[in-house]
Amino acid sequence: QVQLVESGGGSVQAGGSLRLSCAASGRTFSSYDMGWFRQAPGKEREFVAAISWSGGRTYYADSVKGRFTISRDNAKNTVYLQMNSLKPEDTAVYYCARNRWERSRSLESEYDYWGQGTQVTVSS
Repeated sequence: QVQLVESGGGSVQAGGSLRLSCAASGRTFSSYDMGWFRQAPGKEREFVAAISWSGGRTYYADSVKGRFTISRDNAKNTVYLQMNSLKPEDTAVYYCARNRWERSRSLESEYDYWGQGTQVTVSS
């Protein structure tokens, strides 16, 4: 059983920064690609960023490219999402997830374990 626990969410003004963390249990963390998704009120959950198992490849949604950075520390079983230049439209619950089949980075169906989410609120 894998558990993912997000932290680091909060309230920030537009233009500010936050760093989200996702701590994973289990010994196989370093074998899997990981991803971040978000869900805004009244909207479907959407892909934000993903990172390969080694950390060597990263992928971003166009809406966050150049502002967000995904990274991981396999020694700590943790994946991070550094969010800079935040905008009100970034307000959402952010989830980390494990990519089980790795056929796609942006499809929710490729991810088998999910965290409980952490709220990010950006005010204008």
